[in-house]
Amino acid sequence: MKIKSSLFIISLFVSFYAFSKPIQITHMLGNTKLESEPQRVVVIGLGTLDALDAFAIEPVAITKSMHLPDYLRKYQDPKYASSGSLFEPDFETIYMQKPDLIITGPRASSSYAELSKIAPTVVFANDENKGYWESTQQQWRNLGLIFNIEEKVEKKIQAINADMQVIQEYNKNYNEGALIVMTSGGNVTAFGEKSRFSAIYQDFGFKQASRITNSSRHGDLISYEFISKTNPDILFVIDRDTLLNKDKVSTVDNFSNELIKTTLAYQKRRIVLLDLNAWYLAMAGVTATEQMIKDVYRLLP
Repeated sequence: MKIKSSLFIISLFVSFYAFSKPIQITHMLGNTKLESEPQRVVVIGLGTLDALDAFAIEPVAITKSMHLPDYLRKYQDPKYASSGSLFEPDFETIYMQKPDLIITGPRASSSYAELSKIAPTVVFANDENKGYWESTQQQWRNLGLIFNIEEKVEKKIQAINADMQVIQEYNKNYNEGALIVMTSGGNVTAFGEKSRFSAIYQDFGFKQASRITNSSRHGDLISYEFISKTNPDILFVIDRDTLLNKDKVSTVDNFSNELIKTTLAYQKRRIVLLDLNAWYLAMAGVTATEQMIKDVYRLLP
């Protein structure tokens, strides 16, 4: 009798988490079939972890990165196993967690085939051809479908849309030219509307101050002379050097040189240092996207 009762309880538990029918998740590298709502989730990547954290999904293993944003510091707790680095999964540890789902970010997506041998794997990564926000919404909606939190996801998307519309309306009225650049190792690169930082132009509605046609993830290498000649109304700066040289970074000094001082952006005090976690490390995360909006909101009157 006890055996029957135990079997009945187990069957109830399984049926509680089983989908009414298998679901198919479409992502950057294909389609992944899931039979039930995952209970043991392994996460690789910071944008992925950001999104799961925002939607209150508890993983069993996460990327133990030295660059973990402050709002994700709780995941340094030893109770969370390490799934490896941002680029290199720890396959042995992941296997030992007995996951029923692995969600990997773009930096480790080259390991998709190997990860799929351990458990169903979904790639949480944006399609840059679709633009940041359109693609990010798709990643969140995938999570909504997987974890049965679709209503929560849609509410968050609606809130983000409302904030973005405020910025878009501002840009329709002011039509200011913007340039977004990244500093790294003494080099400065610029990014256009088809790049990884397309949100500035495609989603927030800023006009390109210069036609950057290279869609490379690494941008176009430029000089301070180029910035001076472009003369943007607004200059957005992402300082990648803070990852490795936090105590030696002098971005403010670098963007206060004589060439930069000739620009409208400098003269109007419209040089904006963007949050590195939001724009570079944890892209497509929920908190990251909210921080991106806060960064841009500083320009509004």
